[in-house]
Amino acid sequence: METKANYVAVGVFIMALVLGLVVALLWLTGAQYAQEYAYYQTFFSGSVSGLGPGTSVRYNGIEVGRVAKLNFDSNDPRRVQVLMQIDPTLRIHADSVASIASQGLTGGSYVEIDGGSKKAPVLTPQFWGEYPTIKSKPSTLQQLEQSAPVLVAKLNKIADRLNDVLKDTNRSAIADILGNLRTTTGTLAARSADIDATLRNFNGASAGLKTDLADLHTTLGHADQAIGSINTAVLGIGRLAEHVDASIASAQIGQLSADISNLIGNLNHLSNQLEREPTRLLFGDRREGYTPK
Repeated sequence: METKANYVAVGVFIMALVLGLVVALLWLTGAQYAQEYAYYQTFFSGSVSGLGPGTSVRYNGIEVGRVAKLNFDSNDPRRVQVLMQIDPTLRIHADSVASIASQGLTGGSYVEIDGGSKKAPVLTPQFWGEYPTIKSKPSTLQQLEQSAPVLVAKLNKIADRLNDVLKDTNRSAIADILGNLRTTTGTLAARSADIDATLRNFNGASAGLKTDLADLHTTLGHADQAIGSINTAVLGIGRLAEHVDASIASAQIGQLSADISNLIGNLNHLSNQLEREPTRLLFGDRREGYTPK
């Protein structure tokens, strides 16, 4: 029994030692691997033709890593997950955008990451757990493919309109318009001398009109001066009338004052006579005249 117990203890020890060595090896390998690359993922809708493991990943045109692997999105099979190994010293912001770019008509494709703004938060890679996701946008070729049906529809409409314009009835109308235009241009060419003379006369009339306008402006200036003089004369007449009214009023007041003075004098004289001879008010003047003998 003791021998079996020793065997079990030795087996457990060996298994624990092996497990510890495996964990240590994985930890060292993972730490070294994590220090060498930072993992990011992005998702593209549609075709990712030209991409594969080892495809270049560029940040603003500078190569910063490689594509690690491609997978279908488990939630949406129409999307493709692209896992990328990128330089861990590179700071990728949350508003950075990844797209598929082409090196030319005959060159391969690569993943291009446009730099984000400094104000946006930085995506933090994690060794364990979900990878940080970089936003994506369609490539130029995909945008052209998406807009191609719309362009084709517009071209078809243009072609239909051209066909309508080029119908037989419209052709004859266009021919008539061109004929009339040709006749008009010929007439203008034949009358070019008359047109030149008319333009010269118009220029002369314009110059004369400018002179007449200048004279009119001068006349209006003189009229303004005359109106100003009339206004001044009217003001002078008004002031003269005021002086005349004042003089007349003064003369009337003087005459009235003289009349009042005469009246007061007469009243004083009458009062004096009544004081000397009060009977005269009742009996009148009874003195007899002198009778010569």
